[in-house]
Amino acid sequence: MEKYEQMKQVLDSIAEDMDKVKAGNKAAGTRVRTAMQEIKNLAQDLRKEVLEMRKQD
Repeated sequence: MEKYEQMKQVLDSIAEDMDKVKAGNKAAGTRVRTAMQEIKNLAQDLRKEVLEMRKQD
């Protein structure tokens, strides 16, 4: 479940940038979008791992 922990860390790391996005900071928006892409990739990897675990049972 390493991917799950990584996803949580990435999500926690963008909390401050989310506030900046609300205030209109465009650079923070770019950082948030980049982080969300990373979360998407990690989620896909985690999905594959879960499927593999299910196949092993």
